[in-house]
Amino acid sequence: MKYDWIDEYLLNKKAAKKDLKVEWNWIRYTIADKLFVAICLDKDDKPYYITLKLEPSEGDFLRQQFEDIIPGYYMNKTHWNSVKVDGNISDDLLREMLDKSYNLVFSSLSKKKQKELLSM
Repeated sequence: MKYDWIDEYLLNKKAAKKDLKVEWNWIRYTIADKLFVAICLDKDDKPYYITLKLEPSEGDFLRQQFEDIIPGYYMNKTHWNSVKVDGNISDDLLREMLDKSYNLVFSSLSKKKQKELLSM
């Protein structure tokens, strides 16, 4: 996978946690147990998609602009998008998408939960 920086980048986000969902063979990144990014692994445990959440209109726009961004793999196709790990998406664009996914999920938490996580 060409995005070898992604794990450190995501785990540096406030209250982000990582686990492996064995049944799906996905590395999941969550905030307060809510998924914001998943790295989908193949049968050889090699990444093949990075799945993340975006506003529907932005996800649709990006999918029209880049063939390496597709509707979310095994996810709601309106809100989730998957990036091919060996595609031509720039590091800067992927970082921007990851940030937006994190912020979307964080903002969906209650104000009380947000405050609690920010104080950690």
